[in-house]
Amino acid sequence: MENLAIKATKQTPKISCNADNHVLEFQGESYPENMAEFAVPIFSWLEEYLEQLGDQTFTVNIELAYFNSSSSKMLLDLFDILEKQVEDNGKDIMVNWIYDADDAGIEEYGEEFQEDLESLTFNLVQKDG
Repeated sequence: MENLAIKATKQTPKISCNADNHVLEFQGESYPENMAEFAVPIFSWLEEYLEQLGDQTFTVNIELAYFNSSSSKMLLDLFDILEKQVEDNGKDIMVNWIYDADDAGIEEYGEEFQEDLESLTFNLVQKDG
């Protein structure tokens, strides 16, 4: 399966979907004018990838310095898809919510996402600011 790489722009994060290493990464800021359009290739890749994922651990690293409400909705959709894969298909999926030590707002968003999830492993990962 091909990997997917989307370069960061002023309004969108860098996206790296690596099927070989079983890692999906979001990094940067996310406030695109059209989130639905931006998310299409990511969700398409993810759907295809999850179909062929065996018993390997799939890791999702999310390191966003800022995101808007439409990005938050996209993340909720992402987490729902991943959690369903864990519950229905026994997939081994782990999300790392990476935030700067001095960014309490991003940490709180991660805690809120974490509270909503029951089956998906969701780690809050603090990095030194």
